[in-house]
Amino acid sequence: MAGQPDTGLVCLGAIAGAHGVRGEVRVKVFTETPEGLAAYGPLTGSPGGRIFRIRSLRSVKDGAVVRLDGVEDRDAAEALKGTQLCVPREALGEPDEDDSYYHVDLIGLRAEDESGAVLGTVKAVHDFGAGDMLDIRLDETGKSVLVPFRRETAPVVDIKGGRIVVVLLDDAEDEEGESA
Repeated sequence: MAGQPDTGLVCLGAIAGAHGVRGEVRVKVFTETPEGLAAYGPLTGSPGGRIFRIRSLRSVKDGAVVRLDGVEDRDAAEALKGTQLCVPREALGEPDEDDSYYHVDLIGLRAEDESGAVLGTVKAVHDFGAGDMLDIRLDETGKSVLVPFRRETAPVVDIKGGRIVVVLLDDAEDEEGESA
């Protein structure tokens, strides 16, 4: 799930546009399943803060088609294009498994090497299709490096302590595609 740590909201999806003429919207969903969009209660639209309640939701190939309360025609649906659908972080609860994490909880963690030296800060978590990648902004250079988020490269995740231990690979790439 994408996160917005500055606002305390977690983005569960984004409206991609109208679907049909009766006010339904196409939503790109960032939850594990499209049904997850409706699992946490009313959604806050960002920007603007409008509250949305889902009346109906059906899965489609690239996300979901959703009918929202108060959106009755194509024009109203199209006007919402680009709106992020969010919930407060507290609505998510705790992950079901001990070694599972919400992306929003990883963002902002202090990244340390195995000796405890501070390397930088986790700025984002990306999934380009081959698994999650930590985007770490290095304090020393100000550049970002991408580190695969798996046990070998992130052996310690201490959410309460505000830190994550990372093992930088020799072939870690920075944001310009150069080896770090």
